[in-house]
Amino acid sequence: MEGHAQFEPDEQRTIREQVARGEKPVCPRDGTPMTVRSIGGGSFGLGYARRREWLICPTCRRSLIFDLKRGTRN
Repeated sequence: MEGHAQFEPDEQRTIREQVARGEKPVCPRDGTPMTVRSIGGGSFGLGYARRREWLICPTCRRSLIFDLKRGTRN
């Protein structure tokens, strides 16, 4: 593995745009379809529950946590 362990800001933007269009995200570095894992968070009773997805590239192992409602990374 070369470079940084995280996606660069422009790569993160590309992934967010793919998700916003309803597409299956692909790694901007190598074109591999990313694995999507849902992540729960917060407490439903307290009003700050969040729907997040963890997007992982199985090839380069870079990942991004994505807040579905806000359309942003965490």
